[in-house]
Amino acid sequence: MWTDTHCHLNALELADDCDAIARRAADLRISRIVIPAIDRAGFSSVRQLAHRHPNCAYALGIHPSCVVDASEDDLKIMRTLLEVSVADPQFVGIGEIGLDFYKPERREGSLREKQEYFYVEQLKMAREMGLPVLLHSLRAVDMVLKHLRRIRTPGGVAHAFNGSIQQAQAFIELGFALSFTGNVTYERAQNLRRLAIELPLDAIVIETDAPDLPPAWLDNAFNTPEELPRIGAELAALRDMTSEALAVATTENALRVMPRLFNLPIKT
Repeated sequence: MWTDTHCHLNALELADDCDAIARRAADLRISRIVIPAIDRAGFSSVRQLAHRHPNCAYALGIHPSCVVDASEDDLKIMRTLLEVSVADPQFVGIGEIGLDFYKPERREGSLREKQEYFYVEQLKMAREMGLPVLLHSLRAVDMVLKHLRRIRTPGGVAHAFNGSIQQAQAFIELGFALSFTGNVTYERAQNLRRLAIELPLDAIVIETDAPDLPPAWLDNAFNTPEELPRIGAELAALRDMTSEALAVATTENALRVMPRLFNLPIKT
């Protein structure tokens, strides 16, 4: 069975069809879909969506791109919800959090400082509550790692990883798995495909990041969890192994770095 470790199933692009998508994913043997929040407004929607489907779980966090509109009250509300959610079998961790320096204005000044502040505060919550984290690191891998070395969490997933082998090894040493997405299906993504081959199998998980990061065959259409088995098959072919073996290994890895996934009310 497959595990989609990062999917924004509650996104507006999928909202009209999200329940049907979750059901179709289950029919395709996608036994676990992790739905991370990106802002305070999404805290309730990811929880409600997860609770409608036994193959869905959720995480709570404030995405670096959403920090610009976030406030200290959002962090307080998040902490309160985390304290309540630890009793929920479909809650798995803190995410999506991290740093995003893709746009120049995010790399310097007050917005960069605010991003780092929110990232650090959420890492502290993860450390305090013993929760794994789902990390976003766009053009910011070294800075994400810098704070993570200082504020150790129980591991988690480096979402949509696209760094170097040295950076990958640093995450692995900190207890993280590296997640591959539809990006790995593009032949031009030679560095990423090489990394997918070179990393040890026990360090790899997969995701869709739906509705974003569509695989090559979707031609920029909205992505969904239903694409995960084919993405997995492409990754398996790169590693010269069967799709079934990759599904088993990546699911085992996801369960190791997000152990609360064991609590989902599903039969495996």
